[in-house]
Amino acid sequence: MEFNQILRFILLFFHYFFLVFTMLIVGSYIILAIFSSKETVEYLKKNSFVYHKGLLNSSIAPSISIIAPAFNESLNIVENVRSLLSLHYVNYDVIIVNDGSTDDSLQRLIIAYDLERIEYLINKKIPTKSLRSGVFKSKNPAFEKLMVVDKENGGKADALNFGINISEGTYLACIDVDCLLMADSLQRMVKPFLEYTDKKVIASGGVIRIANACKIEDGKLLAVDFPNKWIERVQILEYLRSFLLGRMAWARLNGLLVISGAFGMFDKEIAIKVGGYDTTTVGEDMEVIVRMRKYMEEENLPYKVAYIPDPLCWTEAPDDRKILISQRNRWTRGTIETLKMHRNIGLNYKYRVLGLLSFPYWFVFERLAPIIEVLGMLYFLFLVVYQPLNWTFVVGLFLLAYLFSLIFSFVAVFTEEFTYHQYKKKGIGLKLVLTIFLEPFILHPLVLYAAIKGNIDYYFNKNKKWGVMVRKGLSKD
Repeated sequence: MEFNQILRFILLFFHYFFLVFTMLIVGSYIILAIFSSKETVEYLKKNSFVYHKGLLNSSIAPSISIIAPAFNESLNIVENVRSLLSLHYVNYDVIIVNDGSTDDSLQRLIIAYDLERIEYLINKKIPTKSLRSGVFKSKNPAFEKLMVVDKENGGKADALNFGINISEGTYLACIDVDCLLMADSLQRMVKPFLEYTDKKVIASGGVIRIANACKIEDGKLLAVDFPNKWIERVQILEYLRSFLLGRMAWARLNGLLVISGAFGMFDKEIAIKVGGYDTTTVGEDMEVIVRMRKYMEEENLPYKVAYIPDPLCWTEAPDDRKILISQRNRWTRGTIETLKMHRNIGLNYKYRVLGLLSFPYWFVFERLAPIIEVLGMLYFLFLVVYQPLNWTFVVGLFLLAYLFSLIFSFVAVFTEEFTYHQYKKKGIGLKLVLTIFLEPFILHPLVLYAAIKGNIDYYFNKNKKWGVMVRKGLSKD
């Protein structure tokens, strides 16, 4: 076969490969948007008659242990613990796991909540690092729900496992200590565990919102505002798309592979049976869900991973490019590790939706998508140099891709506006629209770079670090 024929065959292969991949990813986004819309509408309709406050006063409300790992969180920790102690739920406790902080986080808590060291028997069902200075409880009866554990540094997963060992609740609410929960968040998150009788709910999650520029006082969200920095604005749009259109759809299909580490609720019994969080991965929030689902499938037990569209948790997002890239680098490495660790699930009919739909989708459209996109760019540059191109067609193709991106973002914003409408302040709507038009040129290149760097770090630099999220403190003005 002549060289020209081989080159023509290779070019034809790549033509169809990128065409099919593009059609599949566009089609999948459309299908997910449809499923998400149906799930959200049904949820709002069903819950419009639900009296969530009934759980607040019920003596039979299931017990919940909130576990919040903390590492150098002195900027927010006192305020955020106050928020956790103010939740509207009758039967819960708060466990702050100080994971070897080198700042004054522990001292701030001791002073603010009048803590004293106590003797406490810990049932180590899951291996963890040892205690450092001990377990603390408040001398003030007003803070009887609070327990603070000071342990040796072992990472977020190890801190969560320590919290599981010391917890007494039937369900576990694992959160980032820098997050602010809405007052009724526990009532809403525990509801899926109670309403399903034909299957066991092993985990539930809610929508995460970005609190940058919001007004917060005494651990309470007083007013929602829109940040001035573009890097923060585009993340708000990204979160709306991801949570309102992506994860809601996967919840309806019962194919969800991840619940945000910022706030998720778990069945304690199943979490312990699978060995808790894996301390060897940087994507512990995704890995534990996959392992719990895998356990339920192998035991042939009917189960569900639930997700609700209520904006229950507000967190601080990176406002610096380097920190954002570091965060997304970690997300990429965590996805690679999880999919590699549980690769026997993929295309395995024994795991049903998990193996035949969820796992292949995450592998192709989350794991491989950045690599395929870069290959597509290189292929395009090759065509520019060596092949005559129909530039009218090329420009039209780029405009079509950009238009689809805009439509998907507008659908997410409209969903937010017609459901929870959190951004009520005058002028925010126009800012959101401007963000939609500029987001593909601001956020996407950074995320793509971070994903490629994450692949390089995983395979060549052997980077196993979790990474540091530098907090600047949630706004008080």
